[in-house]
Amino acid sequence: MTKKELALETVARLKKEYPDAGCTLEYEDAWKLLISVRLAAQCTDARVNQVVPGLYEKFPTISALADADESDIEEIVRPCGLGKSKARDIKACMTMLRDEYDCKVPDDFNKLLKLPGVGRKSANLIMGDVFGKPEIVTDTHCIRLSNRIGLVDGIKEPKKVEMALWKLIPPEEGSDFCHRLVIHGREICTARTSPYCHRCCLNDICEKNGVEKENNK
Repeated sequence: MTKKELALETVARLKKEYPDAGCTLEYEDAWKLLISVRLAAQCTDARVNQVVPGLYEKFPTISALADADESDIEEIVRPCGLGKSKARDIKACMTMLRDEYDCKVPDDFNKLLKLPGVGRKSANLIMGDVFGKPEIVTDTHCIRLSNRIGLVDGIKEPKKVEMALWKLIPPEEGSDFCHRLVIHGREICTARTSPYCHRCCLNDICEKNGVEKENNK
């Protein structure tokens, strides 16, 4: 089976297994997703979803966050970890959205990358989930599972994984494929415990790279 064939079969099986997969960060507006993605760094999506309502209760708009004291933002987002740097990026990002984009999130990948605290993963997520563009979000689950399955070979750098997957995954499937990898990585192909290969829909086609032999069944 070629990598292209493996990729297409993986896409098809994960789509059948998780037909309703989507972003696990809860949001109503594009700017709120920007904030949640920043807060999700080294933090669970579930924790972020618990924290952000309090942030928006106190600062309900982009302008309100732009005008807020960093210390006030930090106090609310501290449970997500890295509170000081995240608060700084949130305020700077909202300030830039207000001052340069009339409080609208740009639907341009390169403009998104210029926003404070926004990297390729965040920009791809916004472009895919908010604006419906073909994108691939290379978060930790995507990188880990792409290597384990055999779609990429020992590549850890997010951008290189992204570029490799672009050659294998149909563009229209990219965003949902990555969301499905997140769910699969949390429920079946876990990182902190041995993966549950016997329950995996990819068991017979996965290369199981890095999986201990006793679980490689």
